[in-house]
Amino acid sequence: MGFVNRTKELAALEDWWAQPYPRPGLIWGRRRVGKTSLIRRFAEGRRLVFYTGAGSAPAFELAQFSREVAAALPDGLRRLDVNPYRDWYDAFEHLAAQAEQEPLLLVLDEFPELTAMSPDLPGIMRAVLDRIQGRTKLRILLSGSSVRAMWEMQEYRAPLYGRFDLTLQLHPFRPHEAALMLPRLSPEDRARVYGIVGGVPLYLSLWDQGGSIESNLLRLAMRPGAPLYNEGRLILATELGGGHQPSAVLDAIAAGRTRFHEIGDAVGSDPTRTLDRLVELRLVERLIPVTEDERKSRRKIYRIADNFLAFYLGPLMRNRSKIEIGLGETILPVIVEGLDDHMGEIYEEAFRDHLRRRAAEIDPRVVAIGPWWEADGQNQIDAVVLSGRGREPVLAGESKWATTVQAGRIMPKLMAKAARLVPDPGPLRYAICARTEVKDADPEILTVTAADIFSPD
Repeated sequence: MGFVNRTKELAALEDWWAQPYPRPGLIWGRRRVGKTSLIRRFAEGRRLVFYTGAGSAPAFELAQFSREVAAALPDGLRRLDVNPYRDWYDAFEHLAAQAEQEPLLLVLDEFPELTAMSPDLPGIMRAVLDRIQGRTKLRILLSGSSVRAMWEMQEYRAPLYGRFDLTLQLHPFRPHEAALMLPRLSPEDRARVYGIVGGVPLYLSLWDQGGSIESNLLRLAMRPGAPLYNEGRLILATELGGGHQPSAVLDAIAAGRTRFHEIGDAVGSDPTRTLDRLVELRLVERLIPVTEDERKSRRKIYRIADNFLAFYLGPLMRNRSKIEIGLGETILPVIVEGLDDHMGEIYEEAFRDHLRRRAAEIDPRVVAIGPWWEADGQNQIDAVVLSGRGREPVLAGESKWATTVQAGRIMPKLMAKAARLVPDPGPLRYAICARTEVKDADPEILTVTAADIFSPD
């Protein structure tokens, strides 16, 4: 599967490139989300120096960087193989000179790895940029997987604060975007695959569209050395910043302890900072009833927002000991039988995402879409759409991970819950979501299926 999607990101990069003398651009996102693929696609047909930081000693990095530049710009007057860069000042000054007449794209990938061993690099870059601004066509893109480090580069006291003309954070694909990578599958199977591997492009690319769910899971996840089995370990080892608590918090949420005090009891300490970091990484989502103010609401619950991580910590890790001793093939039917339970909450969020995508068609003044429930956790509505400055509910929706649902059976319960949401539910519009078909729905009811949610159009 070739490069797909990222049209808005490519357009933003093109706008940045078109500026006469753009200041650096910043691209970041968690590992495997497609930063390098996006940059490579954007760089096609352009003069390019692409260097990935290795976190090595400065002298080694400069020597390797010199070799990369020599390979990318073989016609330069300077013989970098015998006269490598002395320091980063020398490197930036030389590249700026190479771009006096013709634009040159310099990509420093995994920039935090470079600054880890050369903490003065951002300050050096600032000094050089201030000196060469308006005198060179050098365009610099800084990329990184450490979300926290890339945010810190933009903060007030950081050396490069205020010196970026492009800041672009990449996220995993949404359902309709993931569908672009699964064109040969039925909408229902696209939903299942999305529920297992989520929206990370690399994981989606590993899925064999000619194979069954069972054959793919067996190949990708059901043995200790399988790609996705290893990937779950890698996420826990690299994305969470070390320490025991992040993994313990994720384990607690995966086990159904979704309220703050439940998570705190499970880990034995205050989880506030860890939860904030996991939310920042978009591995965890903090939910409140959509009608409430997030700053004031005490009715927060947490869910694992990354579908692959939810699958890894749920169905896979519940059977880890069996997989580790080689029983992956025999435990596979049990995991497949449990997929419907795994998909319920994921499909609800995919339904909400679809409503967000179609918000303007529902109401031109939509301000929020999310779940709603009463103080005791009862009468939950999967999706409520709010409109206008008064945040008035205009639609209430129910999602079912069932092949077919009867609207006549869903509507009385949904309308009863809507009566708890607003004093007069009469003006409300309703939506019902099923996997394949919603039967016997009145014309005014919005019906949604996997074919709608996982349509790339």
